[in-house]
Amino acid sequence: MAKESILMIEDDEDILEALRYNFAKEGYQAQGVISAEEGLKIARDRQPDLILLDLMLPGMDGLEACRVLKSHPKTGEIPVVMLTAKGEESDVVAGLEIGADDYITKPFSPRVVLARVRAVLRRQSRTEGDEAAPIHIHNLVIHPGRHQVLIDGEPVELTFTEFRILHFLACHPGWVFTRHQITNAVRGDDYPVTDRSVDVHIVGLRKKLGDSGIHIETVRGVGYRFRE
Repeated sequence: MAKESILMIEDDEDILEALRYNFAKEGYQAQGVISAEEGLKIARDRQPDLILLDLMLPGMDGLEACRVLKSHPKTGEIPVVMLTAKGEESDVVAGLEIGADDYITKPFSPRVVLARVRAVLRRQSRTEGDEAAPIHIHNLVIHPGRHQVLIDGEPVELTFTEFRILHFLACHPGWVFTRHQITNAVRGDDYPVTDRSVDVHIVGLRKKLGDSGIHIETVRGVGYRFRE
Protein backbone atom coordinates (compact mmCIF):
# COMPACT_ATOMS: atom_id res chain seq x y z
CA MET A 1 0.00 0.00 0.00
CA ALA A 2 1.42 3.37 -1.04
CA LYS A 3 2.33 5.79 1.72
CA GLU A 4 1.57 9.49 1.82
CA SER A 5 2.64 11.93 -0.89
CA ILE A 6 5.35 14.51 -0.15
CA LEU A 7 5.94 17.69 -2.14
CA MET A 8 9.46 19.11 -1.76
CA ILE A 9 10.10 22.76 -2.69
CA GLU A 10 13.89 23.20 -2.63
CA ASP A 11 16.22 24.96 -5.09
CA ASP A 12 19.26 22.75 -4.35
CA GLU A 13 18.92 19.82 -6.74
CA ASP A 14 21.42 17.66 -4.82
CA ILE A 15 19.32 18.01 -1.66
CA LEU A 16 16.16 17.29 -3.67
CA GLU A 17 17.64 14.10 -5.08
CA ALA A 18 18.86 12.91 -1.67
CA LEU A 19 15.46 13.53 -0.09
CA ARG A 20 13.62 11.93 -3.00
CA TYR A 21 15.77 8.81 -2.72
CA ASN A 22 15.25 8.46 1.03
CA PHE A 23 11.49 9.08 0.86
CA ALA A 24 11.09 6.61 -2.01
CA LYS A 25 13.07 3.99 -0.08
CA GLU A 26 10.52 4.30 2.74
CA GLY A 27 7.59 3.99 0.34
CA TYR A 28 6.53 7.64 0.16
CA GLN A 29 5.47 9.27 -3.11
CA ALA A 30 7.90 12.19 -3.33
CA GLN A 31 7.98 14.97 -5.92
CA GLY A 32 10.43 17.87 -6.00
CA VAL A 33 10.36 21.33 -7.59
CA ILE A 34 12.86 24.20 -7.39
CA SER A 35 10.56 27.25 -7.12
CA ALA A 36 7.76 28.35 -4.81
CA GLU A 37 5.59 29.39 -7.75
CA GLU A 38 5.70 25.91 -9.29
CA GLY A 39 5.22 24.30 -5.88
CA LEU A 40 2.10 26.36 -5.12
CA LYS A 41 0.49 25.30 -8.40
CA ILE A 42 1.21 21.61 -7.77
CA ALA A 43 0.00 21.88 -4.17
CA ARG A 44 -3.36 23.28 -5.30
CA ASP A 45 -3.75 20.77 -8.15
CA ARG A 46 -2.66 17.61 -6.32
CA GLN A 47 -2.98 18.48 -2.60
CA PRO A 48 -0.09 16.38 -1.22
CA ASP A 49 -0.17 14.99 2.31
CA LEU A 50 2.82 17.12 3.40
CA ILE A 51 5.03 19.87 1.97
CA LEU A 52 8.75 20.27 2.69
CA LEU A 53 9.52 23.93 2.04
CA ASP A 54 12.89 25.69 1.82
CA LEU A 55 12.99 29.26 3.14
CA MET A 56 15.59 30.74 0.78
CA LEU A 57 14.16 30.29 -2.70
CA PRO A 58 14.58 32.30 -5.92
CA GLY A 59 11.62 34.61 -6.54
CA MET A 60 8.99 34.09 -3.87
CA ASP A 61 10.65 33.04 -0.60
CA GLY A 62 9.51 30.24 1.70
CA LEU A 63 7.81 32.46 4.28
CA GLU A 64 5.60 34.08 1.65
CA ALA A 65 4.91 30.68 0.07
CA CYS A 66 3.84 29.30 3.46
CA ARG A 67 1.57 32.32 3.96
CA VAL A 68 -0.08 31.66 0.59
CA LEU A 69 -0.46 27.94 1.28
CA LYS A 70 -2.09 28.48 4.68
CA SER A 71 -4.51 31.12 3.37
CA HIS A 72 -5.77 29.08 0.39
CA PRO A 73 -8.82 26.83 0.98
CA LYS A 74 -7.31 23.93 -1.01
CA THR A 75 -3.97 23.92 0.81
CA GLY A 76 -4.62 25.51 4.21
CA GLU A 77 -4.74 22.19 6.07
CA ILE A 78 -1.68 20.61 4.40
CA PRO A 79 1.13 20.36 6.98
CA VAL A 80 4.26 22.32 6.07
CA VAL A 81 7.76 21.46 7.31
CA MET A 82 10.31 24.21 6.70
CA LEU A 83 13.79 23.06 5.72
CA THR A 84 16.37 25.84 5.76
CA ALA A 85 19.81 27.09 6.67
CA LYS A 86 18.30 29.99 8.67
CA GLY A 87 18.10 28.81 12.25
CA GLU A 88 17.86 31.96 14.36
CA GLU A 89 14.98 32.01 16.87
CA SER A 90 13.30 34.93 15.06
CA ASP A 91 13.23 32.91 11.83
CA VAL A 92 11.83 29.86 13.62
CA VAL A 93 9.11 31.89 15.32
CA ALA A 94 8.21 33.70 12.07
CA GLY A 95 7.79 30.38 10.25
CA LEU A 96 5.71 28.75 12.96
CA GLU A 97 3.50 31.79 13.48
CA ILE A 98 2.35 31.83 9.86
CA GLY A 99 1.37 28.18 10.04
CA ALA A 100 4.43 25.93 9.53
CA ASP A 101 4.14 22.66 11.46
CA ASP A 102 7.84 22.03 11.98
CA TYR A 103 11.20 23.61 11.21
CA ILE A 104 14.39 21.68 10.36
CA THR A 105 17.71 23.44 9.92
CA LYS A 106 20.50 22.54 7.48
CA PRO A 107 22.75 20.64 7.48
CA PHE A 108 20.43 17.77 8.34
CA SER A 109 20.37 13.98 8.50
CA PRO A 110 17.87 12.34 6.11
CA ARG A 111 16.90 10.03 8.98
CA VAL A 112 16.00 13.04 11.13
CA VAL A 113 13.92 14.53 8.31
CA LEU A 114 12.08 11.22 7.87
CA ALA A 115 11.40 10.97 11.60
CA ARG A 116 10.08 14.53 11.83
CA VAL A 117 7.90 14.05 8.73
CA ARG A 118 6.43 10.85 10.21
CA ALA A 119 5.68 12.68 13.46
CA VAL A 120 3.88 15.54 11.68
CA LEU A 121 1.84 13.12 9.55
CA ARG A 122 0.84 11.10 12.64
CA ARG A 123 -0.22 14.27 14.44
CA GLN A 124 -2.17 15.43 11.37
CA SER A 125 -3.95 12.08 11.19
CA ARG A 126 -5.00 12.29 14.85
CA THR A 127 -6.15 15.90 14.46
CA GLU A 128 -8.33 15.07 11.45
CA GLY A 129 -10.21 12.47 13.46
CA ASP A 130 -10.65 14.49 16.66
CA GLU A 131 -13.22 17.11 17.59
CA ALA A 132 -14.53 17.43 14.03
CA ALA A 133 -18.05 18.49 14.96
CA PRO A 134 -18.96 22.21 14.92
CA ILE A 135 -18.82 23.93 18.32
CA HIS A 136 -21.73 26.16 19.36
CA ILE A 137 -20.78 28.29 22.35
CA HIS A 138 -22.11 31.70 23.39
CA ASN A 139 -22.81 33.49 20.10
CA LEU A 140 -20.00 31.67 18.29
CA VAL A 141 -20.09 28.74 15.87
CA ILE A 142 -16.71 27.16 15.11
CA HIS A 143 -16.55 24.74 12.13
CA PRO A 144 -13.23 22.78 12.24
CA GLY A 145 -13.79 21.10 8.86
CA ARG A 146 -14.59 24.38 7.11
CA HIS A 147 -11.98 26.30 9.11
CA GLN A 148 -14.73 28.86 9.68
CA VAL A 149 -15.90 30.99 12.61
CA LEU A 150 -19.31 32.69 12.73
CA ILE A 151 -20.41 35.36 15.21
CA ASP A 152 -24.18 35.79 15.20
CA GLY A 153 -24.14 34.15 11.78
CA GLU A 154 -21.49 36.47 10.31
CA PRO A 155 -18.09 35.02 9.23
CA VAL A 156 -14.88 36.19 10.90
CA GLU A 157 -11.54 35.97 9.08
CA LEU A 158 -8.84 34.40 11.26
CA THR A 159 -5.30 33.29 10.53
CA PHE A 160 -4.45 29.59 10.67
CA THR A 161 -2.89 29.91 14.15
CA GLU A 162 -5.64 32.15 15.53
CA PHE A 163 -8.24 29.61 14.46
CA ARG A 164 -6.32 26.71 16.05
CA ILE A 165 -5.98 28.58 19.36
CA LEU A 166 -9.67 29.55 19.43
CA HIS A 167 -10.75 26.02 18.57
CA PHE A 168 -8.51 24.50 21.26
CA LEU A 169 -9.73 26.84 24.00
CA ALA A 170 -13.40 26.56 22.99
CA CYS A 171 -13.17 22.75 23.09
CA HIS A 172 -12.33 23.02 26.82
CA PRO A 173 -14.48 25.86 28.22
CA GLY A 174 -13.55 26.84 31.78
CA TRP A 175 -10.17 25.05 31.67
CA VAL A 176 -7.07 27.18 32.22
CA PHE A 177 -4.10 26.53 29.93
CA THR A 178 -0.56 27.87 30.16
CA ARG A 179 1.04 29.42 27.09
CA HIS A 180 3.23 26.33 26.79
CA GLN A 181 0.19 24.04 26.82
CA ILE A 182 -1.50 26.16 24.15
CA THR A 183 1.62 26.03 21.97
CA ASN A 184 1.88 22.24 22.34
CA ALA A 185 -1.80 21.73 21.54
CA VAL A 186 -1.69 23.91 18.45
CA ARG A 187 1.75 22.96 17.11
CA GLY A 188 2.85 19.80 18.93
CA ASP A 189 5.69 19.31 21.38
CA ASP A 190 9.13 20.90 21.41
CA TYR A 191 8.63 24.01 19.29
CA PRO A 192 10.76 27.06 20.11
CA VAL A 193 7.78 29.45 20.22
CA THR A 194 7.99 32.14 22.87
CA ASP A 195 5.30 33.03 25.41
CA ARG A 196 5.09 36.42 23.75
CA SER A 197 4.04 34.90 20.42
CA VAL A 198 1.04 33.28 22.13
CA ASP A 199 0.13 36.63 23.70
CA VAL A 200 0.34 38.34 20.30
CA HIS A 201 -2.04 35.79 18.76
CA ILE A 202 -4.50 36.19 21.64
CA VAL A 203 -4.49 39.99 21.22
CA GLY A 204 -5.17 39.63 17.49
CA LEU A 205 -7.86 37.03 18.11
CA ARG A 206 -9.71 39.17 20.64
CA LYS A 207 -9.60 42.15 18.30
CA LYS A 208 -11.09 40.17 15.41
CA LEU A 209 -13.80 38.66 17.64
CA GLY A 210 -14.91 42.13 18.73
CA ASP A 211 -17.31 42.07 21.69
CA SER A 212 -17.06 38.25 21.72
CA GLY A 213 -13.36 38.56 22.55
CA ILE A 214 -14.33 38.86 26.23
CA HIS A 215 -14.95 35.09 26.21
CA ILE A 216 -11.15 34.56 26.13
CA GLU A 217 -10.06 35.35 29.66
CA THR A 218 -6.55 36.01 30.94
CA VAL A 219 -5.75 34.15 34.16
CA ARG A 220 -2.96 36.23 35.66
CA GLY A 221 0.24 34.30 36.28
CA VAL A 222 -1.09 31.18 34.54
CA GLY A 223 -2.41 31.64 31.00
CA TYR A 224 -5.78 31.72 29.26
CA ARG A 225 -9.20 30.07 29.31
CA PHE A 226 -12.42 30.24 27.33
CA ARG A 227 -15.36 31.38 29.46
CA GLU A 228 -17.96 28.71 30.25
